[in-house]
Amino acid sequence: MLAVFSSPSRYTQGKNATAELGKEMKALGLEGPALIIAGRSALELLSETWKQSLGVASIKHSVHPFGGECSLAEIERGKTEAKKQGARVIVGAGGGKLLDVARAVAADLDLPVVNCPTLASSDAPCSALSVIYTDEGVFLEYRFYRKNPELVLVDTQVIAQSPPRLLVAGMGDALSTWFEAKTCVDGNVRNMRGGASTQSALTLAELCYRTLLADGADALRAVRMQVVTPALERLVEANTLLSGLGFESSGLAAAHAIHNGLTAAPGTHDYFHGEKVAFGTLTQLVLEGKPRTLIEEVLRFAAEVGLPITLAEVGLADLLRELLEQVAARATAKGETIHNEPFAVTPDMVADALLAADAAGRAWKKQAS
Repeated sequence: MLAVFSSPSRYTQGKNATAELGKEMKALGLEGPALIIAGRSALELLSETWKQSLGVASIKHSVHPFGGECSLAEIERGKTEAKKQGARVIVGAGGGKLLDVARAVAADLDLPVVNCPTLASSDAPCSALSVIYTDEGVFLEYRFYRKNPELVLVDTQVIAQSPPRLLVAGMGDALSTWFEAKTCVDGNVRNMRGGASTQSALTLAELCYRTLLADGADALRAVRMQVVTPALERLVEANTLLSGLGFESSGLAAAHAIHNGLTAAPGTHDYFHGEKVAFGTLTQLVLEGKPRTLIEEVLRFAAEVGLPITLAEVGLADLLRELLEQVAARATAKGETIHNEPFAVTPDMVADALLAADAAGRAWKKQAS
């Protein structure tokens, strides 16, 4: 099996980076018309900067508002608008689900894509895949593309103005990267691009985890104050670039499969992807029988930044056995990444691990109070 490392063509990050969007696109040979698929906050914050930056670069653009869910219907809506505008490049400006839609629209129309995350809430921006949900928010499928984005541009001034909870959700998504990557590499499992991992990918995944522990709390304080600090810059890079490269080029395991299982429970739908992945990470560590010292390290970090460590904190305070079985069955469905674990995983094992992880989290909270 050949080793495969996958990444965007260019990654640009810094305070007020949006002002350089046109210049960055021009440097990569990207020309208009551009269709910007934008979230509401991006429209409010960046419309004038887009006009100035893209205008100076002579890149015509139009804006298409995001409907809120990365669903098949939303992707089709974006494709219709792109065709109407004669778009030659798709620009996504918003959160993870919006960027998933932008990549899907671009891939279906064979157009280049530029991702401009306005949140550091997931590791989606750098990847060559989308997570597709139903209109009701239930996980449907992963969709893979032949190439990564041409450009990922991250404006940390915008990130600093985002809701703190979303930065924390990004930490939850990034928290799983090292643990899932290590499981896949140890098992010689194919990564998201169909190849073996590289030393670079695994090292970046570990750096992601170490950066979370070192800078997560300080970065959260910066966002609460709406200021850009070195700790925030490093944390945004971890949430976005390090986690994105680590998961795509090393692989996913139980944590993300458990997230997918949790989406089968309606009570979880008000919680973000990264929040559910964080509890999935704790469950993976329990499932794998990891040492107590490691589990406590994860619990300590999660509690410090406000990530869920109990079922109640992802909307499942009263998890009936029937619903628990549905979650476990969805997490272990055929083709799920939980089957990258080095042992056969059954629904009963997942159900037990979910309850054991919840007990560990409740015990930690009781001890800390």
